[in-house]
Amino acid sequence: MKSLKWEKGILLLLDQTLLPNKIDYIYCQDYMTVAEAIRRLQVRGAPAIGAAAAFGIVLGAKAAAISAANVIEFRDKVLVVADTLQQTRPTAVNLFWAIKRMLGILDKFEDGSDIGKMIARLEQEAVIIAQEDEQVNRKISKNGALLFTKPVSILTHCNAGALATVALGTALGVIRETHSQGNVLRVYADETRPLLQGARLTAWELMQEKIPVTLITDNMAGWVMKKGLVQAVIVGADRIALNGDVANKIGTYSVAVLAKEHNIPFYVAAPLSTFDITINSGDSIPIEERDRSEVLQYAGINTAPEGVTVFNPAFDVTPSNLVTAIITEAGVFQAPYDVKIRQIFQLKG
Repeated sequence: MKSLKWEKGILLLLDQTLLPNKIDYIYCQDYMTVAEAIRRLQVRGAPAIGAAAAFGIVLGAKAAAISAANVIEFRDKVLVVADTLQQTRPTAVNLFWAIKRMLGILDKFEDGSDIGKMIARLEQEAVIIAQEDEQVNRKISKNGALLFTKPVSILTHCNAGALATVALGTALGVIRETHSQGNVLRVYADETRPLLQGARLTAWELMQEKIPVTLITDNMAGWVMKKGLVQAVIVGADRIALNGDVANKIGTYSVAVLAKEHNIPFYVAAPLSTFDITINSGDSIPIEERDRSEVLQYAGINTAPEGVTVFNPAFDVTPSNLVTAIITEAGVFQAPYDVKIRQIFQLKG
């Protein structure tokens, strides 16, 4: 099941808020529809958000070309599109990475350039971003599978599968590849409150692949570890700092602490596009806070008393000392992470 498709100039986004009960695609013919889909988590997962935003730039550029008198005005209008898309989700760095890459294409054209050619090149770049993500996922999957030489049971949190990327997934990509090699006994999927991405999406994905999966509530993870039911944890990431601190779905930090207590390796699977080399540590990662209704209700039904105070961060930060390794398309990174990250990105120490 593809999280997004680009067909004849229209972006189709799988509406993940309807899963697993209904499979329906949103037809995006303008960038505002893309922005709203990102904001509402109809498309989610850092790599998928990045790819969707790239196509959103294309749709916005096509609209801008209609009213722009010249290239300068066209660029200004596209910058407004980019700003609107960037305002949707502050934590997932792939969003900003993809938009910056798209705007970099515009910068290569001179003021007297043909706008039609500029749009064609933008569309080409968005398609390349999507294709690259699939290739990156395959490399991450194969690199991660090398960590498992005998059958194990794995716990995962939230959804870092095909639904969170253009194809295959990061954490679930590793699980898929490891399972194909006969080394996955069972996957334990945290439900992932408050929006149940683990229950609605991860469990559904794994069942589609016929990979044995057991759904647990978030507060069962420690007991599952204590009982010896899992031998590894794999999660995805939305932003990784220079020192290896990892921002991921809220609840990830708790799982990492529990894994450390029970001497269980805690792996993070993410593409290089998820690394933010402009920040030294997770202290600088902006954490999105979402609407209180997500905690007060489920499926439109009130589950808490009216007027109660709500704290609803969408992400938390797991410090690098709790991370056993970071699985990327460039290999498996181990501590000290800043040394390897600086080497990969050719940064001075």
